[in-house]
Amino acid sequence: MFKSTFSKYLAAFVLIILVSFLTLSGIITSMIQEYANEDKENSLISASNAIADHVMDKEIENVKEYIDMLSVAVTPIINLDSNLNVVITDKSGRIFLSTINSELDEDGVKKPEISENLGVVDMSLFFEKTDADGELYLVHMGTLSDLLAERHIACAKQIITGDVVRGYVVTLSSTAEEDNLISITRRAVINSSAWVMLAAVIAVYFITERIIQPLRNMTLASKQFAKGDFETRVTVYGEDEVSELGNAFNNMAESLENLEKMRNSFLASVSHDLRTPMTTISGFIDGITSGAIPVEKHEYYLGIISAEVHRLSRLVSQLLDVSRLESGDRKFNFTDFDVAEVARIILISFEQKIDTKRLEVEFDAENDEMPVYADKDAVYQVIYNLCHNAIKFSSEGGRFVIKISRAENKKIRIAVFDEGQIIPPEDIPMVFERFYKSDKSRGLDKSGVGLGLYICKTIVDAHDENIYVKSVEGIGTEFCFTLKEGESHKRKSAPPSVEI
Repeated sequence: MFKSTFSKYLAAFVLIILVSFLTLSGIITSMIQEYANEDKENSLISASNAIADHVMDKEIENVKEYIDMLSVAVTPIINLDSNLNVVITDKSGRIFLSTINSELDEDGVKKPEISENLGVVDMSLFFEKTDADGELYLVHMGTLSDLLAERHIACAKQIITGDVVRGYVVTLSSTAEEDNLISITRRAVINSSAWVMLAAVIAVYFITERIIQPLRNMTLASKQFAKGDFETRVTVYGEDEVSELGNAFNNMAESLENLEKMRNSFLASVSHDLRTPMTTISGFIDGITSGAIPVEKHEYYLGIISAEVHRLSRLVSQLLDVSRLESGDRKFNFTDFDVAEVARIILISFEQKIDTKRLEVEFDAENDEMPVYADKDAVYQVIYNLCHNAIKFSSEGGRFVIKISRAENKKIRIAVFDEGQIIPPEDIPMVFERFYKSDKSRGLDKSGVGLGLYICKTIVDAHDENIYVKSVEGIGTEFCFTLKEGESHKRKSAPPSVEI
């Protein structure tokens, strides 16, 4: 596919260059020819005027005197320019003086030929023009078969005595030199064009190869991705658009590789978290039904079974939440409610776990009531997940803080802080990804599958708000998110203080 595309573009490029150089050749030769013709035309009309001025408006007694005067005027002009020919005609175009076939005399001077049978010039072939002074003259370009077979330029000036047209002074000059110059110029342009086109084709080939090679590599890499190999990367050179595309491709590959690793980790975690409670439930139920477990211990083991069932239920609920959020099936009901009250209820629900870890709890709300405009159930789920994580990873006897305050742009900021295991800096960009678990050893996070924070971020994103994390060695970890401030008529200045 790439070779076919490259061949098409290369052929189109060569065609464009060829047409461009041919057009350029035509323009250059046309300009040279126009300039040469104009220069020669000016010289010819000057010569015609100089000859015609000798007899213009002069009293001439006979034809011989008229011809002699013209001959005297013609001789020095034609001897200055060997390419110049002069023809004198009467008013009907019949020639009686010509230098076309004249020969040199003993002194090497070219003398005009005078006769009554030198031919006829068809003056209807000439067209009228005006010179810089606005005076009329006649011009012919091409061949006059009766006079010259080769291409030439001819200019004619009327000879007038009084109001009577006596005849015409016709000066002619061959365009052979100009035609030869134009031919040489055309060949030079064509030859130059051929070399430039060859150089351009070579340059285009290497430049195009430079562009297409990374695309070929990306195609090969994408085929590897299709086979499940996400470790392939493309080599990136330079800092152009193709390099940016290569970097974006590598970033995508890295994301796919991380997602694949998280998916495999998720499957392993889910398999473990489903198998462990099911094995426990199955073992205890078999023990009860078979009589292996005494009746007096049934209640104890039924309590364990109930806890494992609730654990399975939470796992399934998380999976369903993710599915509904990603498919867009979950609809949010936005209302005004007191987020501080929601946080208090969640804090009380964790009383047993807090006591077990002997945590030092702080609840800091800027006012008794902190109204927000959001989906109450969804916000409850976010705060619950953040508190659950904070308590789980808190150090024994450490601080656990929930802080609710006003932020800029009419926002309410909710922060959950714990003094416990920090998140490594390299893991922070990925903590909100699906299936991601920072505690890969399952040392502390034995029950999670890496969906809680992903659900939190998805819910906050659906509210068009931000969620982020700060984790500092020796201090602790704080998760923060914002919500739009709601309306309330109850504003109290004294912040509550809750300790458990």
